[in-house]
Amino acid sequence: MLTIYAATKYHEQLTAIIQSEDRLDELVHLVDYLEEKPVSSALNLIVKGDAIFPLLDWSDVMPPYLLTEKLDLQPEYLLALLYSRLNNYERVYHFLATTDPSLNHELDIYNRLQHGLTIDANDLPSSLEHFDEYRLMHNHAVIRHYGMEKVDPEQTKYYYLQALETAPGGEHLAYTARQFGMLLMDLGEFQDAIRVLRIGLASVASEAGKTALRYSLCQARMSLVGPAFDTNQLEEIKHDLWLVLEAFEKQDRPMDTAMVLMDAGTICHHEKSWSEGLGYLSRAITLLEEEEQAALIVADAYLRKGSLLFSWAQDGNPQFYRKAAEALQKAAKSFTREKAPMIYADIQQKLGLIYTEIPDEEQKKGIWAAVSSTAFQEALSILNKEEHPREYAMVCNHYGNALIKYPEAKLTDNVEKALYFYQEALKLRPAGSMPLERSITLLNYLEGQWFLGMPEDTFDELRFNDMVDKAKEVIAISPNPELVVEAENHLQKLHQLKAAYA
Repeated sequence: MLTIYAATKYHEQLTAIIQSEDRLDELVHLVDYLEEKPVSSALNLIVKGDAIFPLLDWSDVMPPYLLTEKLDLQPEYLLALLYSRLNNYERVYHFLATTDPSLNHELDIYNRLQHGLTIDANDLPSSLEHFDEYRLMHNHAVIRHYGMEKVDPEQTKYYYLQALETAPGGEHLAYTARQFGMLLMDLGEFQDAIRVLRIGLASVASEAGKTALRYSLCQARMSLVGPAFDTNQLEEIKHDLWLVLEAFEKQDRPMDTAMVLMDAGTICHHEKSWSEGLGYLSRAITLLEEEEQAALIVADAYLRKGSLLFSWAQDGNPQFYRKAAEALQKAAKSFTREKAPMIYADIQQKLGLIYTEIPDEEQKKGIWAAVSSTAFQEALSILNKEEHPREYAMVCNHYGNALIKYPEAKLTDNVEKALYFYQEALKLRPAGSMPLERSITLLNYLEGQWFLGMPEDTFDELRFNDMVDKAKEVIAISPNPELVVEAENHLQKLHQLKAAYA
């Protein structure tokens, strides 16, 4: 629904213009702006002083391209603006092709941006008749950011910076700062994005602008979340997400509400607030399915839910393994091997781990082991060691652990397979750049060797020396003191074994 905010004296004139188009009145709502505060969105227009004022689009309804500040209140201008927001550019052309080719050209830029069509920066109007310097700089940045096959980072940054310097006020500065921050996030420059977005948040006055910038700032900060993040930082992000959530719910934006709930669920995952996070993600899925949103967005929500349940199960609650598997399988229906191979491989790896640990009757353990092995092999069939060495090594390490745990692990074949996969992982986990990961795999390898055992009547010195070397390597390279202690225990057991054979 489109909304026009105007004093009641304009309502009769506006109604006549709208009703001149068949059934357009079913899609346009007239509101007295003296009774209801206008919401800053591309779906809304303000009419006052015999002029039409497009609003800044803080809701991301349309591309962030800026039109002229105001247009004369003429039927062709009003109808062209309305139809552009309804994505009916044939009618836009009908009203503007001869009356105002310049505005028609600019609305066609909207059309191309919306549909992902390439735009030549030279297509921007060169005249400043309808633009001040700020809008020209902002739009040059937007075209280079969203309208070209390949982004030129330095040139796009230049235009955003020029727009920030020439912005006519805090609201426009903040609007450009948000787009600039999103560019920096796309480039992986998250610290710079955070700085720019904070400048925007400090400059904006409207509640819609504050909400949009606060959400973008949360997303930038979430990109840096890792083991080094403390609880206070996570709580700050969650607090800001809650403010954004309240605003989106108040504005009746179910899709945006669902996206915030997904982010809140992810923060809870980092905090190990399992139950709270599950509540957010389940609610997000309900909203997305009610809105019949794109399958990939729903799949992303299921992926996050499955990952949270998987971590919760690993945290001493094995009853959640089945629910985790169900959510991940739903995600895999959209994140297929063909469409999203890396995500699909990660899902298969998680399923392999889940089926290894899933609680069930003893006689069914063999079935789960077979399903688990198939999932790991599926992941490995996608992750070749040349292109994805880190991911390949991680799956090899996990597959080795699973093989040791399978019911058949007491058989030599499974243990030898596990040792093979540990060795594969070790080839791709160098001590210099991955000391922790290498140490973990070395210790897993040592455990596997103990499972394999030694002949009662023969001391295998080659295996013994291999195990001693690997234990000593952990002591030498591990950044984790607990792993060093574990390696020292292995050494002690090895020396006791040698003494027993002697």
